Formats: sequence, C-alpha cells, structure tokens
Amino acid sequence: MRKLFSNVRQMMDTVNPMVFTLLVLSLVGMNLLANKMIDTGLAWLPLDGGILLSWLCFLAMDILTHCYGPRIATTASYTALALNLFMAGVFFVASSIPGVWGESFVPEADAVNLALDHTFGGTWFIIMGSSIAFAVSALVNNFLNWGIGERLEKRTTFGIFALRSYVSTFTAQFVDNLTFGLIVSRTFFGWTLLQCVTCACTGALLELFFEVVFSPVGFRISRDIMAERPAAPTTEGVIA
Repeated sequence: MRKLFSNVRQMMDTVNPMVFTLLVLSLVGMNLLANKMIDTGLAWLPLDGGILLSWLCFLAMDILTHCYGPRIATTASYTALALNLFMAGVFFVASSIPGVWGESFVPEADAVNLALDHTFGGTWFIIMGSSIAFAVSALVNNFLNWGIGERLEKRTTFGIFALRSYVSTFTAQFVDNLTFGLIVSRTFFGWTLLQCVTCACTGALLELFFEVVFSPVGFRISRDIMAERPAAPTTEGVIA
C-alpha cells in the first residue's frame, strides 16, 4: 500500500496537470453521459452519450504514454478511475438524500425526480462493468501505444504520434466496448454475442474518428510537454 501511494505521488509530481485533469473529467463525464442512449435510427448500432467524451479520455492517455511512458500513464489512468468511483459514490449519496432536483418543478414531478435520482445514482452492475472495461482497456492502450513507439524512430513527429494513437485507440476502444458488452449488455440485457461484437467494432470506429480529428491538438500538447522537459533515455515506465 505504501508503494502504491508512492507511485501515485510520483505520478502527480510528474505528469502535466492539465492533461491529467482532462483524463479525470472525461472519465467522470463519459460515465454520466452513458445513461443517455443515442437514437441512431439503426437497430444494429446502439450508442450512448458516453461516446462524446470517451475519445478525449483515450487521447489524454496517449499523450501521457507518449510523454512519460506506459507505467506512469497507467498509474494516472487508475488514479482517474479511483476518482471516478469516488464521484460515483458522491452521486449515489446525493441521489439517496431526500429532496427534489431543479427539473422536478414540473407536472409529474415525482416521476421526474425519481428518474434523475436513478440517473445520478447509477446502477451497480453498470459501474462495475465500465470500471473493469476501462481498467483492461487502459492497460491495452498504454502499453500498445508504447510498444509501437519503441519500434519506430525515436523522434517526435505527427506521423509517429498519429500511428501510435490510432492503432492503440481503436484496439483499446474495441476491448473496452466488448468487455463492457460481455459483462453488462449480454449478461443483464440479453444481447447476443454478434450484437456485442458489432457494437464494439462500430463504437471503436466512431471513437477513432474523433481521435483522428483531434490528434493534431494532442500532438501539439505532447510536443509542448516534451519541449519543457530535459531529454532522458527511453526506458519502459520512465519518460519516453
């Protein structure tokens, strides 16, 4: 436990605070937005509102991996996951406290208030499934991103950053979506294996699209962070 806190403290002292803040906010936000289903008009393409922020979560991990290595990036990812679970606990407590939400001052207020309580309070198996899925996909994303970088030229170019990010993001997002689908959608909502795989693939493609659009911003942030740091040899888990 002491070593764990030491690793977290080292990570907090090392990583760029803005990128870590974006990681935490996007993780909390995407899990809250996941309560809203998006009507795509296609029965085979079920999506939720979490997709609006999930790309930012993975882009932040790509930046951290590129600048600091996979171990520090994974420590940051799991710290963000712990903070997300803490916020889920706060939301659950808030939903359990007697009272009404601001949007409840309308006709059928009791139904609206109950719905908002359930939305913010969350469901245990959804929180469990999303947490496990993120924990697994963060490992896949960070170490795959680093592994690709180790086999390329040791210089910072947009092409190298993009290749690392695109491959790791699509793969990790597919793993994230499929893991969640198998744990939650198939077990509790009766999805077929084909639906789980199709949703995982299409969701990963859409999230990859966002990554492609915003990767120039991620590259610029990474380049600025690297420029502010003294050069260091590339070793696993230290600064890449």
